[in-house]
Amino acid sequence: MVTFTVNGKDVSVDVPEDTPLLWVLRDELKMTGTKFGCGIAQCGACTVVMNGMTRRSCVTPVGSVDGMDVETIEGLQGPEAEAVQAAWTKIDVPQCGWCQSGQVVSATALLREMPQPSDEDIDNAMAGNVCRCATYVRIRAAIHDAAKTLEG
Repeated sequence: MVTFTVNGKDVSVDVPEDTPLLWVLRDELKMTGTKFGCGIAQCGACTVVMNGMTRRSCVTPVGSVDGMDVETIEGLQGPEAEAVQAAWTKIDVPQCGWCQSGQVVSATALLREMPQPSDEDIDNAMAGNVCRCATYVRIRAAIHDAAKTLEG
């Protein structure tokens, strides 16, 4: 039995400890906002926040999550999350949308850590998130817009 917190709620799951967190979230907990993209931690679609740090849930064994706090796209809250979500809508970032939950989670984590990121900071923080539609210019613009919202 593995026990951890997801979006502020304590959960316990009885699955093999090597089961990827992604599949526990999606199949056991029915939280389908976190997406499967590549399965090898290269695309970022499965990004979650664990104890304040972004992690790729597709390669994170659920056994390593015991006692930790996990935040998914469904539970993303706070001023940074609200600013990012508003900027994503305002700038019309998504095209196909597949990568967007991972992008939004990563952008929110970035702004929590660095409220006024430069282009280089954004590029470095978002480098592990692949957008097949190549909306990178809009993603960067939305992060800057969210940062300005938080500033003012």
